[in-house]
Amino acid sequence: MTDGKILVTGGAGFIGSHLVNALVERGQDVRVLDNLDPQVHGDHAEPLAIIEHVRMGRVEFQFGDVRDPDAVARALENVDVVFHQAAAVGVGQSMYRIAEYVSANSLGASVLLDGITSLRRRPSKLLVASSMALYGEGKYRCPEHGEVDPPLRGVEQFQAGDWEMRCPRCGLEVIPMPTDERKPLHPTSVYAITKRDHEELFLATGRAYDIPTVALRYFNVYGPGQSLDNPYTGVAAIFTSRLLNRRPPLVYEDGRQSRDFVHVSDIVQANLLALDGDEAGGQVFNVGTGRRLSLVDVVEALRRKLGGPAPEFMGVFRQGDIRHCFADIAQIRESLGYQPQVCFEDGLDDLTAWADGREATDRVEQARFELASARLTV
Repeated sequence: MTDGKILVTGGAGFIGSHLVNALVERGQDVRVLDNLDPQVHGDHAEPLAIIEHVRMGRVEFQFGDVRDPDAVARALENVDVVFHQAAAVGVGQSMYRIAEYVSANSLGASVLLDGITSLRRRPSKLLVASSMALYGEGKYRCPEHGEVDPPLRGVEQFQAGDWEMRCPRCGLEVIPMPTDERKPLHPTSVYAITKRDHEELFLATGRAYDIPTVALRYFNVYGPGQSLDNPYTGVAAIFTSRLLNRRPPLVYEDGRQSRDFVHVSDIVQANLLALDGDEAGGQVFNVGTGRRLSLVDVVEALRRKLGGPAPEFMGVFRQGDIRHCFADIAQIRESLGYQPQVCFEDGLDDLTAWADGREATDRVEQARFELASARLTV
């Protein structure tokens, strides 16, 4: 815990606002810098997720973009710790809005770091939101050849309806394994590349300027407060939006691709542990649950709670996507004492209780059209 002021970039967003709430509960002095991107926040001119804290004077809100050096300089005044959560999020969209994502994420991180290194009194710690996306595919084991690194699937395989990863030596279907932090990084989307930039820019700068820096690789985050109007956000929220509008959730491939779904409160837990962990500087940690769930598992669990039509299995591949990736969390458990507190079933109760009765603007068909127009589905 720090006695100084904490800056949370993107602190009015989904994860950022939950982190801000937790910091306020700890009695921390919090400042938020957020540009209130309409894709995330709608047309609201106020940081709705943290508005009560702002009105009560518990949080200082500054409207601004991390790409604006003047906004960054104001936000960094007298700051002791920086949580960098601000980012443009969306694997599919990043593939046809390349400059926009590189600017918001890679350039944004570099402008923020320029501001940090130019300070006479620099922060005592930096914490950056990274992503499992930078792994690309997760780890795999071949029944015959042990651990392997299969190449990306090709068009011919998709056209044959064969969705699984295969051993590069014998062609057998390989078995997904927990992905640890030592796995080589092979990002498959523009978004993933920009998150790798985030991580490496922060870690390199922290080393050079002797600022303890921690990168947290978030797996698939879900929970209350996630935008139900943004078709490029987490898949649990996208499925929820479709079901609330009584429309079939759209599932790419065959729905058997798998991820690690981690509740937003456990993301907050990891951030606070990293803040307090004196020995965490310079390290990278997975933040997940270690549990593997397919998209079929997720959509059917949501349908049991919300009702709604059966999913539409599209039988097409979206460029930038991967087949399987779930977390090995041994390192963060051993180093920081992290332990997931919310199982997926309880977390869905939390998400659906919050979402039920809310208006959800369904823009999924628009996103599907944009991907198809850019020829990014196979």
